[in-house]
Amino acid sequence: MRTDKDMSYEKIIKSIAQDLKEFPEKILQAGQVLTSDLDYRVATTPAEVVYREDKMRLLHYEGRREKEDVHATPVLIVYALINRHIMLDLEPGRSFIENLLNEGVDVYLIDWGYPTGADRFLNLDDYVNGYLDNAVEWILAQTPSIEKINLMGVCMGGTFSVMYTALHPEKVQNLVTLATPTRFDIDDAGLFLWARGFNLDQLGEGMGNLPGDLANILYLLVVPVATVNKYVQFLDMVEDPKQVSTFLRMEKWIFDSPDMAGEAFREWIRDLLQQNLLIQNRLVLGGQRVDLHNITCPLLNVFGKNDYLAPPASAKPLSKAVGSKDVTTLGVDTGHVGIFVGSTSYKTIIPKIVGWIKER
Repeated sequence: MRTDKDMSYEKIIKSIAQDLKEFPEKILQAGQVLTSDLDYRVATTPAEVVYREDKMRLLHYEGRREKEDVHATPVLIVYALINRHIMLDLEPGRSFIENLLNEGVDVYLIDWGYPTGADRFLNLDDYVNGYLDNAVEWILAQTPSIEKINLMGVCMGGTFSVMYTALHPEKVQNLVTLATPTRFDIDDAGLFLWARGFNLDQLGEGMGNLPGDLANILYLLVVPVATVNKYVQFLDMVEDPKQVSTFLRMEKWIFDSPDMAGEAFREWIRDLLQQNLLIQNRLVLGGQRVDLHNITCPLLNVFGKNDYLAPPASAKPLSKAVGSKDVTTLGVDTGHVGIFVGSTSYKTIIPKIVGWIKER
């Protein structure tokens, strides 16, 4: 007598057999689609380079800033050193930056560029108290009617923004952190666990800057099954040109990975991932202690509940560590990237961020 379990196994085997039968045809179709005329351009929102320093560029986005409904205080977006800001401007309609502009936000963004061997000895102080502070000063000089800016940090760029606001509170009106790690002594983040075992002296001697390709491999190895699955799932979407273009845009972002300055990488691993100094108010940059209690401006701390790169346990502690009495913590049902390109991003997350800023 056949049991339900036997029938279930039989159904699974038939499904696998059907998938294997269709696989060669899907591969052929995928090859035809990928060699066709596809539009997978990224970062298409018009922007002007208004300031340069070494590899860093300050972008000012064109949009609704000439209209009456533009918010008076500009927003400076600080992205991470690893990967590039193009994820925030992935494609029309789903562009985080475009949607900020549509909501009446005056948007600046720091593009860190591509470090070379000449940048090997740049450290965290150079990025935070050097490039970032100079960008803020440039914006303030061009906008004499304001004395402070709104700072919005993404991932590692959010961690930089936290450091900056603690060291320069007089220049920040509001602080928005998106998918930002600040506590690193947690056990539910694969990259954090790996980093604790890194021999920084050997790494520094062996490679100088952190190669972007190596950083990518480490990220992909955190969730190897998901990495394989996305390529399998791609074969099921090849008949939809729009989905294919979106997929390729994401791949372009993932594999466009600048190297990271060697000294900044070493300090990031040692001082944050290994010693967890930031959340303890023990981190020192440029001879100054980064005391999170100095952050007294309003804080909006946004994190993804399913984020495996900056898990909630790493992002949420910031809300209680700062000295501000106006703190909003927003957990959203998405992962690390979904905050910026997910289907709910422009419908719910961006309006909430903009509404929060305008209220303040």
